[in-house]
Amino acid sequence: MINFDLQNHRPLREIVYEELKRQILIGEIAPGTRMMEVELADEMGVSRTPVREAIRKLEKEGLVSIEPRRGAYASDISIKDIVDVMEVRQDLEGMAAGLAAIKATKEEKEALKKATEEYRRAVETGSIDEIIKWDEAFHKRVVSCSGNKTLIQLVSQVQELALRFRYIYYDDFSRFEGQPMEHKDIVDAIISGDAEKARKSADEHISRLKEFVIKEGETVFHGNHGRNPQ
Repeated sequence: MINFDLQNHRPLREIVYEELKRQILIGEIAPGTRMMEVELADEMGVSRTPVREAIRKLEKEGLVSIEPRRGAYASDISIKDIVDVMEVRQDLEGMAAGLAAIKATKEEKEALKKATEEYRRAVETGSIDEIIKWDEAFHKRVVSCSGNKTLIQLVSQVQELALRFRYIYYDDFSRFEGQPMEHKDIVDAIISGDAEKARKSADEHISRLKEFVIKEGETVFHGNHGRNPQ
């Protein structure tokens, strides 16, 4: 049940929407799960109306699929979905890293170094939640350092979609043990002010993830992404 005491200044429909969205993005509501209004309303301690409104909004964002006479389901994730997101991330985050090398302040560079180090530690401990937390934080900070508001807004939506994938492809993190060094390469280029190298390093980092998904996607996602694996 949601703790409304801490959020009573916000419309109920927004709180319910954001909670359901969070559960879908981090995998608490797995791809292909049927989203029953009555059950969700009971679990959250609300009426069916804000749940219904939230489901309709999530459908518009592609996170929920509504099928005639069958109901609403958390949208499945296909390998193509992931590759599509990676292709967009590759260009946008490469651009962001290049701009960051030119614009990042001393404080922003320190924050990047911290995120890089925390990510490395998370990989060493093997904590999936911490790995995902600091991976997401690292990429968000790179984009933030670009100082470009339009780019930050565009990448925000793409990175949000990527969060949903992380909880699946990090299931066996042994495939990604080289990522801390890739993150370090990006940060080193940004700190040194080498825009071309920063952009290339970020581009190659996402490209490697994309190629991995294309090459091993069937194995990674087998049994992990809903009612209709692709």
